[in-house]
Amino acid sequence: MNDVARLMQAAERAAAAGNFNEARKSFLRVLETGEHAEALVHLSYIESKIGSYRAACDYALRAYALPGLSPALMVKVLNRLRNFNQTSALHELIGRFEPQRLDARQLHAVAAQASYLGDQQRALDLLDLALSRQPANAPVLLARAQINTFLGRFDEAEHDLRDCMMYNKGMAAIWWTLARLRKQTPTSNHVEELRRELKVARPPGERAFLAFALHKELDDLGDIAGAGEALTLGCKLKRSELKYSTAQSRALMARLKAAPMPEVAAGGVDRGFTPVFIVGMFRSGTTLLEQLLGGNPAMLNAGELHDFVTSMRYVADYQSTGFLDEDMVRRAETMDFDEVAEHYVRGVEWRLEPGQTHLTDKLPANFFNIGYILRALPDARILHMVRDPVETCFSNLRELFSGASPYSYDQAELAEFYLMYQDLMAHWHATFPGRILDIHYAELTRDTEGVMRGVASHCGLDFLPTMVDPRSRVQSVATASAVQVRSPVIVREVPKWDPYREYLAPLIRGLGSQAT
Repeated sequence: MNDVARLMQAAERAAAAGNFNEARKSFLRVLETGEHAEALVHLSYIESKIGSYRAACDYALRAYALPGLSPALMVKVLNRLRNFNQTSALHELIGRFEPQRLDARQLHAVAAQASYLGDQQRALDLLDLALSRQPANAPVLLARAQINTFLGRFDEAEHDLRDCMMYNKGMAAIWWTLARLRKQTPTSNHVEELRRELKVARPPGERAFLAFALHKELDDLGDIAGAGEALTLGCKLKRSELKYSTAQSRALMARLKAAPMPEVAAGGVDRGFTPVFIVGMFRSGTTLLEQLLGGNPAMLNAGELHDFVTSMRYVADYQSTGFLDEDMVRRAETMDFDEVAEHYVRGVEWRLEPGQTHLTDKLPANFFNIGYILRALPDARILHMVRDPVETCFSNLRELFSGASPYSYDQAELAEFYLMYQDLMAHWHATFPGRILDIHYAELTRDTEGVMRGVASHCGLDFLPTMVDPRSRVQSVATASAVQVRSPVIVREVPKWDPYREYLAPLIRGLGSQAT
């Protein structure tokens, strides 16, 4: 055994024992002999463990830059790059893969990263290759169904899910995905099957998938009482797995409002494109607005990007808890926002194609970061989607998120969070007058052209007739609105929440005057 192998073994033993400082020393000794991809990946994990965000990211980038990575190691590097949202490097490394060298598990892993980048067709191709090797692979079939949903291929998605059930009917996520594909009817639904599956002993998160699916199907069938009961169960199950504190949210909002936020006048450095941040509560219509903006070919619909928050993390050398926390707000007081801007631009500009002058960054929770966005990117445009409070909150309540909104599974907590969000937005408007354009969902659906003319003007875009129909240039949509956005703009005379008025009493009471 050579010296490098002995050092690697010693370092791995130390890391497994939790002795990260000793492991770090041994891995660094390996690097003294030359760049070593496996050691760099280990160091990236160790630096994350000891709280050094920037060093962890840099080690991952050094590993990515090495040629000749084995398939197994490339998958590990991809995971590290994804952790730091290094999307340009992710994109380039995926392009280096030789798919024929990968087994089905590795193909599935790479497909997930391609989907994260928005390259749904590449993800689909990789999954197809995985299935050619393992046709009975239920997780791959489920992933394929999700990709086909993002691409609007709903019949193919349903076929994938049916095949998936043949191999593993117990995967709860299958039922949730299937329920969302279409409106269920009295002659074609899965209600009894879902009720049977809910009786099977499963972890709370798995049962939550089934309960939310049952809620959706009963709602389709007009069984409001049954749908409300299923939603109550789903929310209780999901909430039991999450850590959320209303007091912490309130403290964060207060810290943000008290933080110094000097405005930088627009017209600074030319970044080569105009970022357009679409913010608001989840389920407020942000995806619809993005798709309408995408009707102009000068606009790139980039989807829900995490680049701004990860740019702040990199510059602060700090992994914030959740999307933002009080410590990050404190660190931001001395942060170099020019460096934040440079990091952000490097992270997103690779997505632009010739002729595209604008890019949408549609992560709703960026409403936390409006002050920081305008400091780093003075020429950014901020579009704030506003929807009826009860309708917005009800839509959040009945959506099973992956963890993005832990406040949304309890009516009282959801109402309190909504009021805090609304108060913070009022603060941003007062701090940055004229920099944020509110777009009201009801007006957007009733006078789409009139509203979009104002939006285009605010963004510095020409208005085009193709900006009034979300289907005009719709591409992949990897959000909860993947099904709805394939339809024309819908005007509801009776809000979706109205039949649930009695059920939503705690939410309406919590919203107070905002619910009237």
